[in-house]
Amino acid sequence: MGGCLLDPVMVGPYLLKNRFVLPPLTRSRAGAGDVPTEMHAVYYAQRAHAGLQITEGSPISQQGTGFPGTPGIYTSEQIEGWKRVTDEVHRRNSKIFLQLWHVGRQSHTSLQKDNALPVAPSAIAVNGQIFTADGLQDFQTPRALEREEISDIVKDFGAAARNAQAAGFDGVEIHGANGYLIDQFLCEGSNTRTDEYGGSIENRLRFLREVVDEVVSVWGGERVGIRLTPSSTYGDMFSSDKFDVYTAVVSELNKYNLAYLHLVEPNISGSETVEAAEDAIPTSHFRSIYTGKIIAAGGLSFEVAEQKVQTGEADLVGFGKAFMAHPDLPLRYSNGAPVGEPERETYYGGDETGYTDYPSCVDEDYFARLQAALESGALNRQDVLASLNAGNPLEQIDGGLYYSRLKLNREASK
Repeated sequence: MGGCLLDPVMVGPYLLKNRFVLPPLTRSRAGAGDVPTEMHAVYYAQRAHAGLQITEGSPISQQGTGFPGTPGIYTSEQIEGWKRVTDEVHRRNSKIFLQLWHVGRQSHTSLQKDNALPVAPSAIAVNGQIFTADGLQDFQTPRALEREEISDIVKDFGAAARNAQAAGFDGVEIHGANGYLIDQFLCEGSNTRTDEYGGSIENRLRFLREVVDEVVSVWGGERVGIRLTPSSTYGDMFSSDKFDVYTAVVSELNKYNLAYLHLVEPNISGSETVEAAEDAIPTSHFRSIYTGKIIAAGGLSFEVAEQKVQTGEADLVGFGKAFMAHPDLPLRYSNGAPVGEPERETYYGGDETGYTDYPSCVDEDYFARLQAALESGALNRQDVLASLNAGNPLEQIDGGLYYSRLKLNREASK
């Protein structure tokens, strides 16, 4: 199979090797201080088969954090942790953008400095519960941001953008989706302000515009993307005028010459596939407005993804769950290898299980050969395991050694 998803494409100044995108996927596996670890470097290196990778959401500040274990981009230790990730991705001829994230009201006092309340455009709580270190907790009513605090958050986005440069990223993606802070300003159900940040569509767009201005001032437009979920109600989002809101947003974004506009399909709510609402806004509507590159993502099959690229509705396609379970997804697309689902119970938190232990085709082939040699007695199991454990995991990723190391260690521990 040699379909159009394998075609090279320009995104900003970068020639990407294919049109596959690893979209941002929260996995909640950061180390102490929300620092990326060696495990993150392995995870993204394994998925460098993608033309473009976009990291899991990276909080721009402690205030912007909404889940335990999410690797941030606001301390020197976090920057150093991300450097290992970018080094490994670049070594494999892939590009990687960092997603800049502030969750707004979708947080909890247990995640905030001095147990402060989460902040939002208005003091309106999300219905439902949030996962914390102590399990599920009810969402709390956030504190409405003061005018000067909004400016401080905009500056935090700029500081995080500069930190992403220091960490070696190729660009950044602004998280304007999924009911997080930027989305909260856009939607009338979460924004009842009466100042210049609330009321009219123009006013509700103001925070997004200021954030984009700030981040573009650091990176230049061609190295900045933005993610939107125009049809999602995730995070208790509601706007009676959402068609007009997102039409205005996308029209406004044209002036920045961004690397891309990343749109989540209408049938996706958070990480779940749902039935699209009757008033869902199709990606094709935004294609008729937006003049730059579009990434479409959310539950798309290879066939539908090809149609979107062939018709020009999208230029690149994100495959979240498929990339979770198959780090070499473009190769599987090319050779017709089977594609399955990841294990849901290992999405968030934990160790390598369900994170870096999904095999590539090369991993499967190498391990089968190694097992045959062990079973025949041609190789000694203890010697093999000692050799694998003495090696550097980052140097073992591509040829099957890392996967074999995990498998044999698990067998030995039983």
